[in-house]
Amino acid sequence: MELFEKTLEKNYVYEGKIINVRRDKAALPTGKPCTREVVEHNGGVCVAALTDKNELMFVRQFRYPYMEVILELPAGKLEKGEDPFEAGKRELKEETGCIAEKYADLGKFYPTPGYCGEIIYLYAGWQLKEDDMCLDEDEYLEVERIPLDKAVDMVLNGEIRDGKTQALVMRVAEMKRRGTIG
Repeated sequence: MELFEKTLEKNYVYEGKIINVRRDKAALPTGKPCTREVVEHNGGVCVAALTDKNELMFVRQFRYPYMEVILELPAGKLEKGEDPFEAGKRELKEETGCIAEKYADLGKFYPTPGYCGEIIYLYAGWQLKEDDMCLDEDEYLEVERIPLDKAVDMVLNGEIRDGKTQALVMRVAEMKRRGTIG
C-alpha cells in the first residue's frame, strides 16, 4: 500500500523569525484531497555533555509556552543552512562554558511529526574542558551537573519532561552501558 501524500499547493499563513506556518492542499494515497497544516522550523541541536565524573551538564531555563522553568540538556535552534554539529558545539560552549574533545552523533529526533517539520540533531560530548559561558543577550539560565544514573531516574519518574532531553539521556545511558561512548 502506498503511504505517501502528494503536496498540491503550499499556502503560507504566517512567516516569522523562528517558524513559518502553512495550510497546504494535498492528496491522500487514494487521490482524495485533504488539508495539512504544517509548521516549518529550521531545526535544532541538543548536546549531552558527559563529565569525567559521569555527570551530565544540564541547564534550567524559563520556557514561555509552558510558563515554567524546564530542566534540559544544552540545546539551540539552527540558523538556515547551519551545520548541526558546529551548532551543537557552539550551543554547548554558550550555555555551559564547556568544550568537548570527543563527540558522537546520536541521530535525529522528530519532536512533533504530526504537524511540524522540525528535526533536532542529537550529540554526546565528553572529555570536557571548562571555559566561560557566552549566553545570548536575551538568554538566562542556570547550569547544573546531574549524575547520569540520577538523570535516567529523573526521566523515568517524570521530573525531566523535555522530550529531546529524555531521548538523549536514555541514549547516552545505554551507549555508556555498552561502552560505545565516554
